[in-house]
Amino acid sequence: MPVQEDVLELAKEIARLKRERNAVILAHFYQRPEVQDVADFIGDSLALSRQAAGTGADVIIFCGVHFMAESASILSPDKIVVLPDEEAGCPMADMVDAVQLVQKKQEMPDATVVCYVNTSAEVKAESDIACTSANAVRVVASLPEDRPILFVPDKNLGQYIISRTGREMTLWDGYCSTHDRLTPEDIFKAKAEHPEALVLVHPECRPEVVALADSVSSTAGMIRFARESSAREFIICTEKGILHQLRKQCPDKQFYLASDKLVCPNMKKTTLDKVYRALVDLEPRVTVQEDVRERANRCLERMLAVR
Repeated sequence: MPVQEDVLELAKEIARLKRERNAVILAHFYQRPEVQDVADFIGDSLALSRQAAGTGADVIIFCGVHFMAESASILSPDKIVVLPDEEAGCPMADMVDAVQLVQKKQEMPDATVVCYVNTSAEVKAESDIACTSANAVRVVASLPEDRPILFVPDKNLGQYIISRTGREMTLWDGYCSTHDRLTPEDIFKAKAEHPEALVLVHPECRPEVVALADSVSSTAGMIRFARESSAREFIICTEKGILHQLRKQCPDKQFYLASDKLVCPNMKKTTLDKVYRALVDLEPRVTVQEDVRERANRCLERMLAVR
């Protein structure tokens, strides 16, 4: 853990460099607390990219993982997009690539391909429409009922969508390695320790975990639920980084992580020092080839058109 004085000094330098570079810093809810605290915007991945696109910034420093920085580049092709740690990837996003998806599409030529935003730009370019964990049910419910659906890559989110919509879908065999670790036994143990707490679950968790939830929602949805709920205690079933914002926004409430397994090593690769270096060097940059960007952007635009 960084020494507090060092954190404050580094945060000041980051603020100075940010002004010099006309940069905006984005941080996902799963980032380290000190990284969240220097960000201009904190949130879910696509919401962050959309916020950045609406700013006059020349540079986007995206404190997240690779597919998130790609989304920022897709929506802001005129801006420099920097990912502070180029090794910060997403194992679930890596479970499907464009070559594999094209092969599957050939097997299912009539299918509508729905991709979770947790995918590469190339996969988005080969998909018909994207979705987030917040709007996935609404997106799938909007699709024509006479066409089959191929959903990539998260089978757990896919199962949740099926349970909510009743739509049949072919699910890719992918999953979030962090959320998928959580088991019903973890929930039972947490409930035994905190019997009055409500259970808030991310839909990337296994169906048998989702079935034990008092509320199922995206990370932003969890924070909103906790803020608006009259309950005072909550068991949190998503990556531990969210606890920082939950405790800041609801200081009078108690939050318990369902399991100490809920840590994403890729989200924790970004440090304050790497944010500082990213502002100094404007590296490592993330770009998306223009033809891929255009097709991926259409996929995102179709999602944004769903009401």
